[in-house]
Amino acid sequence: MLDNALTTLSPNLLNKPASKLDQFNAQQASSLTPKEKMEAKARAAAEDFEAVFLTQMLTPVFEQLPTDGLTGGGQGEKIYRSLIVQEYGKSLSKNGGIGIADSVYKDILKLQEV
Repeated sequence: MLDNALTTLSPNLLNKPASKLDQFNAQQASSLTPKEKMEAKARAAAEDFEAVFLTQMLTPVFEQLPTDGLTGGGQGEKIYRSLIVQEYGKSLSKNGGIGIADSVYKDILKLQEV
């Protein structure tokens, strides 16, 4: 019964129309000049770099946290912790970070001018 419900849901999920936000972003991206598109890609790359850096810096902190004996520990928790640390890194970077993204962004733009 559950399999039947999942197979009837799957086609609807795969063929779902784009959300209004996706449509707005597509319209906005099509109206950008090539220079603005390049700058947006450079900013995204700089923020991704900072997110990876922050993730690498936060990983040892979270590895040292003790686990709850009753429900914690095991391989599942290791996987979950690595995923949550990645999300923390992304979130920190998107919300201002520690300034690495700004420096990397400026350097990317300088390199592309040459």
